[in-house]
Amino acid sequence: MEQFIEVDRIEEIISVFGSFDENVRRVENEFGVKVINRGNELKITGSDENAALAKKALEHLISMASKGENIGEQQVSYVSALVKDGNDKELSALGKDNICITARGKPIKAKTLGQKAYVETIKKNPIVFSIGPAGTGKTYLAVALAVTAFRNKEVNRIVLTRPAVEAGEKLGFLPGDMHDKVDPYLRPLYDALSDMLGGEAFSKHLERGLIEVAPLAYMRGRTLDDAFIILDEAQNTTSEQMKMFLTRMGFSSKVVVTGDVTQIDLPGDKKSGLKEAEVVLKNIEGIGFSYLTDRDVVRHPLVQKIVKAYERHTLERKRAEVKRNRKSMQN
Repeated sequence: MEQFIEVDRIEEIISVFGSFDENVRRVENEFGVKVINRGNELKITGSDENAALAKKALEHLISMASKGENIGEQQVSYVSALVKDGNDKELSALGKDNICITARGKPIKAKTLGQKAYVETIKKNPIVFSIGPAGTGKTYLAVALAVTAFRNKEVNRIVLTRPAVEAGEKLGFLPGDMHDKVDPYLRPLYDALSDMLGGEAFSKHLERGLIEVAPLAYMRGRTLDDAFIILDEAQNTTSEQMKMFLTRMGFSSKVVVTGDVTQIDLPGDKKSGLKEAEVVLKNIEGIGFSYLTDRDVVRHPLVQKIVKAYERHTLERKRAEVKRNRKSMQN
């Protein structure tokens, strides 16, 4: 069977095909079809079902390109997976709204349906918990929304914090004073803010106290009014720290808590405050939970594969543990 797509602008075809036609080759491999470019028309040949699905995927990719989206491996894989599952209807809504414009004029948008739902959850709720694997944009999107709220004078300041819990290292053995010791843990937050505001503006707001980036321990005893507050790496908070942080919220403030429950660095006898909050706070009005998955990974495509591999390993380990427990009970 043959399917045809007419494209208005040749630039969109160039974007969808990618460097050395690598994007369209991925589409061909995903659906088992052949795609030929004939001027402003694409010809797709393959079985009836595969050609129809490939056409649908290419139409979505062309639509994304028309909105200024750079098409790469991540976009091709994501769109192809949704088309195969029949869950692509909402893709047309992606890329319509800018969350924030960076200092260099680059628009920041939700790149997946999971990210779009996450952004909408933040807009609707005073407190939001975002839980998902690395590379899903949990912190970056939260910072983008914080910067937008700050620019629009919806809040007077931005407060970003994270627990200084080490993956295998001890703070006391690191060189320098306390600021030097915790700075590496806060660097990702500095980088995100600097990217969106520009280095000079970020430094100026930091000096004036309009932006604060600090370890979680510094939040104790404070009330934060008119602020957009982000707690990053929340899986490494204890129950006591999580309760302390959430009760810092003041009037006209918004709180976003992000974390990955598969990367907990707490000692074995400590329970994650994020995992506990999932249970304790799930039915409270005004508190939203947003869950991102490996499909929402927007870093290098290998990150998605790494996340999946670890998920499989964890599942296999749990199954083996259950099997051992059953065997020991039988004995």
